[in-house]
Amino acid sequence: MVRKKIVFLGSKPIGYRCLQYLLGVQEQLNVEVSGILTQQRKEFSGDNDLVSLAKEYSVPVLESLDALPECDIIYSVQYHQILKGEHIRKASQIAVNLHMAPLPEYRGSNQFSYAILEEKSEFGTTIHQIDERIDHGAILFQKRFPIPDNLWVNDLYKLTFNASVLLFQQTLKHIVNGNYTPVSQQSLVHKYGTSLHFRQEVGDLKRIDLSWDREKIERHIRATAMPGFEPPYAEINGEKIYFSTTAS
Repeated sequence: MVRKKIVFLGSKPIGYRCLQYLLGVQEQLNVEVSGILTQQRKEFSGDNDLVSLAKEYSVPVLESLDALPECDIIYSVQYHQILKGEHIRKASQIAVNLHMAPLPEYRGSNQFSYAILEEKSEFGTTIHQIDERIDHGAILFQKRFPIPDNLWVNDLYKLTFNASVLLFQQTLKHIVNGNYTPVSQQSLVHKYGTSLHFRQEVGDLKRIDLSWDREKIERHIRATAMPGFEPPYAEINGEKIYFSTTAS
């Protein structure tokens, strides 16, 4: 039987974990990872270097989206660029993306922060078909879970990371075998709502107005105090005063 060819696009720890699993089950699923494309910057790799992992398995590392080869499946996990139609059509079966948020509620970026700010009781992670719009394609698989009270943004990220790895592992064989039923996001908007957020918006979310009530200030701090990034702050006389937190 001819092996299906998968091109993997990804970065960050979640991309590394998913690629690691995919490479380990190639024989079992009768697939071949025929190339990877990643964001080759130290802050996005660190100990999760997708290039080194690919080289261990003699998988070609592509230079750009325009270098995508013909394949059966394109699988994206935290890849930073939007695919155009010409890229999507390189996959004869399907192009899919693992988005670390529930859809259709949270398309784009900063989903963890917004879920906390909006006091959501539920979050999740989604595998959806790729089209030319941001996190817009039909849903193939989804896992939802409750958000514990008073959760910090990094804790929600960790919960979603673990749920995302599990969803990837549990559904990979179904993606390969074409065993899925696409569900239009538009058909779910009446139930869940929808939004699209961009990376640069987080700067505004971190700005604390000291005239807010205590609960709102605390919620903004929990929603934006992410280790390794600029902390939330208040501006006093034109100077940023950062909040020291004990977020995990």
